[in-house]
Amino acid sequence: MISLTKLLHLLKELENNIPNQDSTNLLVSKSTVGWHIEHTLLTLNLVVSAIEKSDPGLYKHKFSLIRMLIMTTKKIPRGKAKAPKMVQPTSNFDIVTLKNHLEKAKINIRKLDTFDTNKYFEHPYFGPLKLKPTIRFLEIHTHHHLKIINDIVTKPKK
Repeated sequence: MISLTKLLHLLKELENNIPNQDSTNLLVSKSTVGWHIEHTLLTLNLVVSAIEKSDPGLYKHKFSLIRMLIMTTKKIPRGKAKAPKMVQPTSNFDIVTLKNHLEKAKINIRKLDTFDTNKYFEHPYFGPLKLKPTIRFLEIHTHHHLKIINDIVTKPKK
């Protein structure tokens, strides 16, 4: 059994920031809080879907220095990578869609506990990640965007 407590807690933090969806701070990010929430939820939902559809028999480990560094430090450097198109939010999201995507993410995260540990996700920069490292990546990625959200909301805008 996999512990999903941390990921569910991070989701709650995203949910708590939905009222700030229109907040911006160009000294921190050119994107709004809502964009960061939507991007994170799109990522969570897409990754769970990819894991669910994966065939463990096709998994092939590939060494990745960037994966090793990020998974070890548990930090993603800001502004160094561009989100893949499929997880870049369009401008067509609002509080209702954010809440809908959040509810879908809660269901999807709970599904992770039912998957074979050899199922995997093909990360665009890290390569293939089995279930446990994928969950760790989702925690790191979600935390990364929550830190940006916190900075947008709390740092002076000058």
